[in-house]
Amino acid sequence: MLSYAERPAAGAPDGLVVLHHGRGTDEQDLLRLADVLDPARRLLVVTPRAPLRVPGSPGFHWYLVPRVGYPDPETFALARQGLSELHDALWERTGLTPERTVLGGFSMGCVMSYATGLDAQRPAPAAVLGFSGFIPAVPGWEPDVAERRGLPVLVAHGRQDPVISVEFAREAVARLTEGGLAVDYREFDGGHWIDPQDLERAGALLAATLPASSA
Repeated sequence: MLSYAERPAAGAPDGLVVLHHGRGTDEQDLLRLADVLDPARRLLVVTPRAPLRVPGSPGFHWYLVPRVGYPDPETFALARQGLSELHDALWERTGLTPERTVLGGFSMGCVMSYATGLDAQRPAPAAVLGFSGFIPAVPGWEPDVAERRGLPVLVAHGRQDPVISVEFAREAVARLTEGGLAVDYREFDGGHWIDPQDLERAGALLAATLPASSA
């Protein structure tokens, strides 16, 4: 089971948010966004730690990178399996369901959010948050869009991103939109980071897709 950190809800959670960190960091990196995205503390926010350590590189990694956009198939598969097991365990422990779960992440963590949220072998979540990433191209894996029509997907990317080109985001948006998913896309004049305006957009999406249980 992957290690993880969590920010509990103030009471019984109305939903679950799983945030997957970027390359070379750890589970604490996106945990600080929990109160920004959910200031009312209605939701349980969980931040898993990626499984890989790479010699000569700090932090943790979800997969090896032979080329941007094309994860190493073996380590990618192991990360998908580990996250799938963790998501299943969280649903069992909390009593929440995929329909009350939003998957999101930054950079490499965005890739893993697509990899689990758009996986034909996995249940569809309530929404996906994709910050500065791409839909991975891996032999044997394809995003399932046919069964996810209408799924809300928030995508944000910097036009001057030197790590992952904005063209990856544009390709993802075109692919998802063509498949009938409800894509909300914004580019910003910046690099490889999460723009504060997109955190506001993400918070609004969480409020809309994971409303209070009594609503």
